[in-house]
Amino acid sequence: MAKLSNSIEDFLLELIEEANGTVEIQRALLAERFNCAPSQINYVLTTRFTPYKGYYVESRRGGGGYIRIVRVEFKNKNSVDKLFNEEIGNAITKDKADQIINELMRLDYIDEREGEIIRVALSDRSLSLSGEEKNEMRANILKNILLVIF
Repeated sequence: MAKLSNSIEDFLLELIEEANGTVEIQRALLAERFNCAPSQINYVLTTRFTPYKGYYVESRRGGGGYIRIVRVEFKNKNSVDKLFNEEIGNAITKDKADQIINELMRLDYIDEREGEIIRVALSDRSLSLSGEEKNEMRANILKNILLVIF
């Protein structure tokens, strides 16, 4: 299974490189090319193309569904690594997320309106999950938002 995952990853990395950082492909066609189930494609996307590794993945399911993978270039890799690992980690509380949003506004990475939009997206009301699951989802959403900012 690892060999197949490596082959899929290598193929996608090559496409991303050829397309200058962004590729869009249909999941079904990719699965057909590698003679595997679409779930194998999902596995590769969730383990090899993560926000921490510098990728933003957008997926739309269904007949005309597609996968879009964007390689994100960080302006300051060290500060982003520190933010992802030390400040956010695998889970983050609403209060801690608010502190990060406030700091982003203070440093003029985002304006007040964008900050409020992010706050609403990360609010307990928006995330209808239980305690730790909510904090894990909040961390994932925040990391993906930060990829767009940085």
